[in-house]
Amino acid sequence: QVTFGSIFLGKVPVHEEVHRCAGQIYGYKGCIRDFQVNHKELFIIDEALEGRNVENCNVPICDYHPCHNGGTCTSDEENWYCECPKLYTGKLCQFATCDENPCGNGATCFPKSRRDAVCLCPYGRSGILCSDAINITQPSFSGTDVFGYTSFLAYSTIPNITFYYEFRLKFQLANHHSALQDNLIFFTGQKGQGLNGDDFLELGLRNGRVVYSYNLGSGTATIISKPLDLTLSVHVIHLGRNLQKGWLKVDDQKNKTVTSPGRLVGLNVFSQFYLGGYREYTPELLPKGPRFKNGFQGCIFEVQVRTSLNQGFKSPGTPEGHPNSGRSVGQCKDSPCSLIKCRNGGKCIETGSTVYCECLTGWKGAFCTETVSVCEPEHDPPHLCQQGSTCVPLPNGYTCHCPLGTTGTYCEQG
Repeated sequence: QVTFGSIFLGKVPVHEEVHRCAGQIYGYKGCIRDFQVNHKELFIIDEALEGRNVENCNVPICDYHPCHNGGTCTSDEENWYCECPKLYTGKLCQFATCDENPCGNGATCFPKSRRDAVCLCPYGRSGILCSDAINITQPSFSGTDVFGYTSFLAYSTIPNITFYYEFRLKFQLANHHSALQDNLIFFTGQKGQGLNGDDFLELGLRNGRVVYSYNLGSGTATIISKPLDLTLSVHVIHLGRNLQKGWLKVDDQKNKTVTSPGRLVGLNVFSQFYLGGYREYTPELLPKGPRFKNGFQGCIFEVQVRTSLNQGFKSPGTPEGHPNSGRSVGQCKDSPCSLIKCRNGGKCIETGSTVYCECLTGWKGAFCTETVSVCEPEHDPPHLCQQGSTCVPLPNGYTCHCPLGTTGTYCEQG
């Protein structure tokens, strides 16, 4: 009979190493499935008093090819991980991300879902990754997209509009319902957001009518037109202000005037001149005044301004006609979806110059060409792996890779 103080599997702990042994003591590398002393079987995990760097011995995880979306599985002696291609992240490369922005040319990357991202294209660009250059002569605006962003153009601050200005422009509506409800056409303000007490100038559509408002610092003056004649394909607006008195003319309607309250006569604005929408994407940060909550839907063109009766009309911008920035603005009557073919029942969605595929359930990817794995959170029905286990897809179904201390088909048992 031999009496043991302790039995060590793998490697003797550092504080227990027998230093008189010649050479270095190396730990065992591999798997030990069954352990028996004489006729007694010892349960390696359940009966162990302590341990370190021990995990379940299974088929190497990389043999299951667990990485999604083109990820490469790499394993070392103790762990494994997926090297993810651009756009994807997560343990299995299952999540789309904007951390490594795939969008080009300064586009706004938005994670459409946990799988895919959408590139909201800047002015002059279009396509899935905003890599296509487009020439814009008549800007097309898409209102507020499903992500909460408005399409817009931002021009440099218009100088010398303190005491006098005139604007004229033309527009076409995208449709005869939502484009008429609550839509901003243009805005410029003192601090950029039209907060209480700030000077501002804005034009928009509400309930089928044109609404023109300005505040010189002592109260808001507003003119509301008659309902638009929807038999007209192009609408024309001419508006202006001289000191406190403002006026508005829409199409063939009679000229309307208003006088702002209080004694202040100067408009002091320092923000950029926003056309079609606004940079911020939450309604609370849109210009107050009457507060138009959505961007314009349709085309706005031939925008011109003058700040004196003695000068001619000019396009906004420095240089003239050139915006400083913009987002999701296309060319009127052009359809970026004409160049995109979504697969497997996917639907092409366009908002100005921004375009993406909306995939049916079970499909993903830029063109809906990739299947949703049974292990992805979006799969219907979801996998049943529990207690922090890893779902690994198989040719038929999936298996659950259980962490140490759990067992069962779905790692549901301790």
